[in-house]
Amino acid sequence: MMVLQSVLAVASGGLVGFTLGLIGGGGSIMATPLLLYVVGLPPHAAIGTGALAVSFNAFANFAGHARAGNVRWRDAGLFAAIGVGGAAIGSWIGKDVDGQRLLFLFALLMMAVGVLMLRRGSGGGASGAHEPRRLPLVILAAACVGLLSGFFGIGGGFLIVPGLIFSTGMPMLYAVGSSLLAVGALGLTTAASYAASGLVDWPIAAEYIVGGLAGGYLGMQLACRLATRKAVLNRIFAGLVFVVALYMLYRNAAAFGLAI
Repeated sequence: MMVLQSVLAVASGGLVGFTLGLIGGGGSIMATPLLLYVVGLPPHAAIGTGALAVSFNAFANFAGHARAGNVRWRDAGLFAAIGVGGAAIGSWIGKDVDGQRLLFLFALLMMAVGVLMLRRGSGGGASGAHEPRRLPLVILAAACVGLLSGFFGIGGGFLIVPGLIFSTGMPMLYAVGSSLLAVGALGLTTAASYAASGLVDWPIAAEYIVGGLAGGYLGMQLACRLATRKAVLNRIFAGLVFVVALYMLYRNAAAFGLAI
């Protein structure tokens, strides 16, 4: 049984990493559902373990973007620093919420992610290259994203990228590269909070990370060959997110007294 769980952990991490490498942000939203329904971890342990794995993979990808010069360090550092405070508060609140209720709310967030991914896939979103830098908006966006990231145990890249574009006006490429510093920092903050409560499965996290690194490498290689089809792949993955979210809503609706 332990061997099977390890294999499933590596395979699930590989799937998340592959998706991130292939189509960019959004793949980490699947980390918790896979740990929950495939690997078999309890709700809060799945959130804590997933946050650690997402953090590690985000820092690994951030290093590559930093070497390529795709990071606006001042904005990235400010967003991460403020977001960490929000993540600490969000994770503290999330641990006290009933597991089924937390998963139901997580599924609603997944639906929102699916919509954002479809908008991006159809060319939605502006580059914001000519917008002025507005410090209050950076602070507000970072605090809100940090709270959501900590509460749900997600990296939040799909929220951080538009948050950076909206609040600083930086081009998409720099927003993606800069966002990874915040993704890693927020995930690490959430994971530390859950680990302090004994809600991180360290062996599973290590296996998940190994799978994620391998999957991410393969995804990036394939992405170079399928550059013209990324919009289609994005829509397919968004559809998968919707399916998983609907399943989670069905499984956890009873926590709110709903019958689905």
